[in-house]
Amino acid sequence: MNAGYWCEHALVDGAVEPSVRITVDAGRFHSVQVGAAPSAGDHRLAGVTVPGLANAHSHAFHRSLRSRTQRHGGTFWTWRELMYAAAERLDPDRYLRLARATFAEMAMAGISCVGEFHYLHHRPDGRPYDDPNVMAAALVEAASAAGLRITLLDTLYLHGGLDADGHRAPSGAQRRFTDGSVAAWIDRVDGIDSTIGTGVARLGAGIHSVRAVDPAAMREVATWARGRDLPVHAHVSEQVEENERCLAAYGVTPVSVLREAGLLDVRFTAVHATHLTPDDIRALEGLVVCMCPTTERDLGDGVGPTARLVDAGVDLSLGSDSHAIIDLFEEARAVELDERLRSGRRGVHPAASLLAAATVAGHRCLGWDDAGSIQVGRRADLVTVSTSTPRLAGTGERALLEAVVFSAVAADVTDVLIDGRPVVADGRHLAVDVSAELDDIIPELMGD
Repeated sequence: MNAGYWCEHALVDGAVEPSVRITVDAGRFHSVQVGAAPSAGDHRLAGVTVPGLANAHSHAFHRSLRSRTQRHGGTFWTWRELMYAAAERLDPDRYLRLARATFAEMAMAGISCVGEFHYLHHRPDGRPYDDPNVMAAALVEAASAAGLRITLLDTLYLHGGLDADGHRAPSGAQRRFTDGSVAAWIDRVDGIDSTIGTGVARLGAGIHSVRAVDPAAMREVATWARGRDLPVHAHVSEQVEENERCLAAYGVTPVSVLREAGLLDVRFTAVHATHLTPDDIRALEGLVVCMCPTTERDLGDGVGPTARLVDAGVDLSLGSDSHAIIDLFEEARAVELDERLRSGRRGVHPAASLLAAATVAGHRCLGWDDAGSIQVGRRADLVTVSTSTPRLAGTGERALLEAVVFSAVAADVTDVLIDGRPVVADGRHLAVDVSAELDDIIPELMGD
């Protein structure tokens, strides 16, 4: 039996339309009628309803660092030491609890799908758990409990750093990240298949960075992922120093290393891509770049060349990455606002294209091509943003799309439907007490 939803306004075919009636059957949109009256029994959604958002780059365990790292100055490289300290404290149970609360917080922010860039694989001393994929299983279980779809981007991490003399051995917390060889990584990841395949979880591959993966290993990942038609994501040129080390070691930029390794095909997403040459930008034509503006600001990374990327035919997606905040509306508008600071021009990235980055492009780069828009046959994800809050009150009908992108915050989300299942109602997660769970697990994990 179909469930009915009547939306005061909804985003259909790129425009915000009034009085939209939607029916859902078996987790898919069954009908979408613009200008329709509600039927008896319909769930009424007041405000503006948009497709579910896709968080294309997440490190769930970084949620434990929120605000704590603001007490310290330094750079990305000093922040990284604080992140390593948090990584050393996690075990499968704590990982499950922290990720469940983090993913539920995402759902409350309107996120229906997450790409989890997962490299926290083993025990603190680097030895595998009895189940070598128990940490991956914790993430899949956490996403299911929170009601999200997940693309588990199991990430290869072999080396502890890169300089002119080559790669360094992993040390400290990095020992948890490495499988020792690409062959061992492939063997372990091949064993994840039994934990995926649930209909709400899919597998992808991650290459941590040129600092942590050598070109020969990259080529093996490219071949393995291509044979399985899996998405591949990698941190790319996040820091100037990363580029300098890559140039010293290989004489070319990280993008060139990835290209020569055969990774730059339609399944590839470059995360950050902050410091690119013109040749790098041309090499990414037709691919996806995942921008994480809040993290890039928080860590002092810099501002990525988003206008030049779009002009070169690159699609943008969005991620909350380190979860300094979880708010894809903020990530979306930051792409435009940062570009305004760079160029001195307004309207480089219109609201419609920013929302497409948060919906269609994000789902596509995570392997969920059947999600991200309100269309018959696609996955039934709906996110309703209230227009009664002080941030959106008084918005005229013609400016509703712009209001959602440039004024709304995560707290304005009232209702979320994912694959036809209500996950958030009246601003409250229906299965997880998010604040209570975060209050419980983070002080325990961080020792305060």
